Amino acid sequence: MPPSLPRLTAAQAASRLGVKPATLYAYVSRGLLARDRDARGSTFDALEVEAFAAARRRTAAHTPAHPTTGLPLGVIRTDVADIEDGELLYRGRRARDLIGRPFAKVVAWLWDAERVDAPDTAIGSARAMVQALPLHTGPMDRLRAALTGFAADDPLRREASPETAYRIGWTLLTGLPVALGGHPHPDLARSLVTAWIPGPSAPVVAAVNAALVLLIDHDLAVSTFAARVAASARADGYAAVSAALGAADSPLHVSAATRTARLLARVRRGLEPERALAEALQEGNGIPGFGHPLYDSVDDRADALFPLLATLPDGEGTMDAVRRLQEVVADRARLAPNVDLALAALASAARLPEDTAATIFVVGRTAGWIAHIAAEYAEPAMRLRPRGEYVGT
Repeated sequence: MPPSLPRLTAAQAASRLGVKPATLYAYVSRGLLARDRDARGSTFDALEVEAFAAARRRTAAHTPAHPTTGLPLGVIRTDVADIEDGELLYRGRRARDLIGRPFAKVVAWLWDAERVDAPDTAIGSARAMVQALPLHTGPMDRLRAALTGFAADDPLRREASPETAYRIGWTLLTGLPVALGGHPHPDLARSLVTAWIPGPSAPVVAAVNAALVLLIDHDLAVSTFAARVAASARADGYAAVSAALGAADSPLHVSAATRTARLLARVRRGLEPERALAEALQEGNGIPGFGHPLYDSVDDRADALFPLLATLPDGEGTMDAVRRLQEVVADRARLAPNVDLALAALASAARLPEDTAATIFVVGRTAGWIAHIAAEYAEPAMRLRPRGEYVGT
């Protein structure tokens, strides 16, 4: 790699590997990592460090297998989603087989609950909350504000029953796109896209619809677990979704999609992939848009979404940038694309704002959160309240 490429400092490299600086230098002395030294100290090739981190994850069984997976403190049974042989399944059906169906119809099937659109008063309350925010407010803050508006308008939200959870879910899925600036439409994907562009083309709507379907649920992500914990304490549906949003707004969850969008944008603007990746790695938390602990190769959701992007307004240029990134990462770090890269590519190909990936993710995942909230209401209350083990002096 040319010497002008950004490199990691020793502190950044040690942090990325989760080790002390002394351990990092032990790796160097054993020939496992290369370093350059100058008057400012030691620096490391960012992609080499990432490849070494991936190799350590494959061999260290006693530690979490990936930055986004934790230790198995407990197992929660679910009949919502499963991943078998590299394929995402919803209640036994392949998720990719459902992407041609309208998002709302997939949700109605998943919940076994008839659609009920959000009341106009609730949408008005949520829209007012969003419009009161500063202009520079990001998507997660806008979603939280809208959620607060919907909750404040619902005096019947307190009943902790599946039926109430589904009603709240329909309020959010049908109301959020409009509260965020979109136009009401039976097709929820079209309604959501009009929050960013007027009169979207059919291919753009179809791609966003597919993304919403593919994002409904995915094992027991940290946000999903947060929703179930809140529901276990019998929080209402809005509060449980709020708990999920809080967990999702983190660099190892939904925020990773925004970071991936910035990486892709750098390459689209002409930056060489290796330089763009090196700059992204200086921010920490691994290579954005690549690798997932639940798949041996490419993320099933990304694999299903990429073919839909070629026909979008800027699809050809976007997919060229994706391929160039993919080649470098496969060669240097041996990682495959995940859904964050597919979402970033969708936004780029459809000429949507970079931060739309987070909103699409949350709207799609809200359907899964509600399914888990409803399921948790059928379980004994407070069952997810663990006991602490005091280890202080």
